[in-house]
Amino acid sequence: MSFVNKITMLWARPGSDNVQKDDVPWTLRYAGRGLGTIGSFIAIILGLLNCTGIIIMQVSCLIAGVWQMLAGFIVIVCEAPCCCFFIDYVQALSDKMEGRPYWNKAALYIGLSLPPFFLCFLSLSTWFGSGLIFATGIIYGMMALGKKASMDEMRTSAATLEAGGVQPSSAPRANLVTNEQPFSFSGPPLK
Repeated sequence: MSFVNKITMLWARPGSDNVQKDDVPWTLRYAGRGLGTIGSFIAIILGLLNCTGIIIMQVSCLIAGVWQMLAGFIVIVCEAPCCCFFIDYVQALSDKMEGRPYWNKAALYIGLSLPPFFLCFLSLSTWFGSGLIFATGIIYGMMALGKKASMDEMRTSAATLEAGGVQPSSAPRANLVTNEQPFSFSGPPLK
């Protein structure tokens, strides 16, 4: 077992599976894949255009353009590996990203898209190119949130909260400790 697999096993939550949930609407799946593919092509082209800022001595816009091109390349490798078939390990990386939960993709894409905004804030090519990668991250974040409850479940929940009752929690609990006790600290003992 490789070191990366050991780290991945350590980060995995107990009792959770990394299989993508089937309750995600197909429209969101195709929107995330399509916007990621098309948006990354546009981000690469606009990042190249942003690199021309070196002509007017804007080094930060040059760095933002290079970062934007790199972010576009990473997104296109994860979303459409067929566009980069000439690189050996692209399919393996894409398969690994497909096995990860949606929130991992959302965090990666949003994290990749933010630095160009801070480096070259007033450039429209930064706003549009990195904005498309950011929007892809938002779509994957919405997919990670999951399906909305049915109308009857929401009415029941609202009625229970309005009546002042305690709503049963549907949050998953860890089964690592069965006899857990609350912890508090009241200060050091007096002498």
